[in-house]
Amino acid sequence: MSHSVNVIWNPSEGIDLGFFMIRYYSLMFVIAFGLGWFIMKKIFERENESLDKLDSLFVWTVLATLIGARLGHVFFYDWEYFRNHLLEIFLPVRFEPKFEFTGFQGLASHGAAIAIIVAMYYYSKKILKRPLLWILDRVVIPVASGAIFVRLGNFFNSEIIGKETDSAFGIRFLHDQFSKAEAVQKTGIANPKDAYNAIATEPIFANFLAEVPARHPTQLYEGIAYIFVFAILFFLYWKTNARLKSGLLFGSFLVLLFVVRFIVEFVKESQGGFENELGIFSTGQWLSIPFIIIGLFFIIRAQRNPLATS
Repeated sequence: MSHSVNVIWNPSEGIDLGFFMIRYYSLMFVIAFGLGWFIMKKIFERENESLDKLDSLFVWTVLATLIGARLGHVFFYDWEYFRNHLLEIFLPVRFEPKFEFTGFQGLASHGAAIAIIVAMYYYSKKILKRPLLWILDRVVIPVASGAIFVRLGNFFNSEIIGKETDSAFGIRFLHDQFSKAEAVQKTGIANPKDAYNAIATEPIFANFLAEVPARHPTQLYEGIAYIFVFAILFFLYWKTNARLKSGLLFGSFLVLLFVVRFIVEFVKESQGGFENELGIFSTGQWLSIPFIIIGLFFIIRAQRNPLATS
């Protein structure tokens, strides 16, 4: 397959309002949490649970997702760097080699999953006054929907990309190949956005464009698969008696989501971490295996205790 048929991915950073830029990545998070709140509202209404408890659930989930995902990236994928730059764990800046605002680059879903489970433990005890599995069985539905939009955000950011491919699915990620500074330097065009556009469209810069390989859009693979994960959990909760089997939905979520993650990792570029020490699998795959095993445990447990209620 020739490169000419592959899509050249050169997105804008976001919606420019003139006085403010709404970044697509941030927008996807807002949609994810907003939709999640709406889904949990419907679930709380069905379960005759007080909507007053929904606001605190929302706050706890947002904080757990962001803090857990950040710490997951730091400890699982980039500890060698952050152990010498501890302040940068909590600040959206980089101090070396020069001071620059970076935003929080690096969020790991495995860290978010652990943090949400911990947060739900405290939430179930302190606020909800219900068993932990009751809230976990329900909160995984909006979490699965949120995962779709987070991966879309990754796609807009040209991050977590796949390995090179000759297939028709390949996408050429311009922003991953060239940083803003490189695009400006190569073209001599001061505005990074204009520089990227020039590389993508101007024949005189065709040699630079030729340097951009087609890669698997692994963010889209995951995002599309997560639509099915969400649909299955949504169906099980609303159309079957799965919600009455304590741990069944939670276990199903862990198995479905992390099996998807495990499979897609085969065509994903290395994200770093400890994979070189362990070999065979990537860091993301090694981290997914415990979640899959835990999920299977809860599914089997729920089926063996069909009358157990959450």
